[in-house]
Amino acid sequence: MSQPAPCPTTRPVYPVLVLLGSSFLWGLTWLPLKYFGGFGLQGVNVTLVGYGSVGALALPWLLRRARGFRRDAGAMLLLSLLGGLANLAFATAIVKGDVVRVMVLFYLLPAWGVLGGWLLLGERVDRLRKVTVAGALGGAFLILGGPSVFVQRPSLGDALAVVSGLALALNNVLFRKLSRVAVPDKVAAMFIGCLLWALPLTLLGVQPLPRGVPTEVWLELVAFGLIWLFAATVGTQWGVSHMETGRSSVLIIMELVTAVISAALINGSQLRPIEWLGGLLIVAAAVVEARRPEG
Repeated sequence: MSQPAPCPTTRPVYPVLVLLGSSFLWGLTWLPLKYFGGFGLQGVNVTLVGYGSVGALALPWLLRRARGFRRDAGAMLLLSLLGGLANLAFATAIVKGDVVRVMVLFYLLPAWGVLGGWLLLGERVDRLRKVTVAGALGGAFLILGGPSVFVQRPSLGDALAVVSGLALALNNVLFRKLSRVAVPDKVAAMFIGCLLWALPLTLLGVQPLPRGVPTEVWLELVAFGLIWLFAATVGTQWGVSHMETGRSSVLIIMELVTAVISAALINGSQLRPIEWLGGLLIVAAAVVEARRPEG
């Protein structure tokens, strides 16, 4: 999720608002993913049909435009693979895992994003940014249960959540680095990357398409990809392309707050004081980043 410095014609508040809006959509994505999981659909199935629907439409269009980014073909392929891996790992973890735990582990993203922006793009990491990253990660740690997190044995879902966050953070840094390539081209490459991962895994029988799923559910999954996932992805990538990687990585953590609160309300569970404190730390970090000037 990364690109050039803010455009002169783009007001600084617009990328922040768009990024927060798309983060809200991503934070509620667990609802349709759990819904499709109830029909026996696995993460690979959701990635193939949901994300893949957009990727299949984007492929001919991107091939026609390939001449414009021929010099960056290798980087575009890497961007595609990182974006596809992030979405596949996330969908797989959410479908079968605990929503809050998966989302918290996924949100090691700010640390990866700030580190990647510093190492690969030379972005400045000042004292305030260190504080906001520490606050965001500290909040995630509290939501997960504080010290008790070390008692529970990590699961495959935990590993996939971490892999997803790391892949997305690297994708975001590369997105920003590819400043010569148009944002729509890079977004298209990310969706095509979902097909590059999900199609071989399906053909190899890792998670084959289940039988007996009603036709309307498949159509709903296609609509989920073409409308919800497309809007959330475009909003996120446009917002990220107009701000620093470190700043966007902290703002995007609002997805976690949305997911945790919605999961608590819909599942009827009550957040403990330690979890509320963690959420407040994350919100505070996001607000500080949203209000600070670009550096």
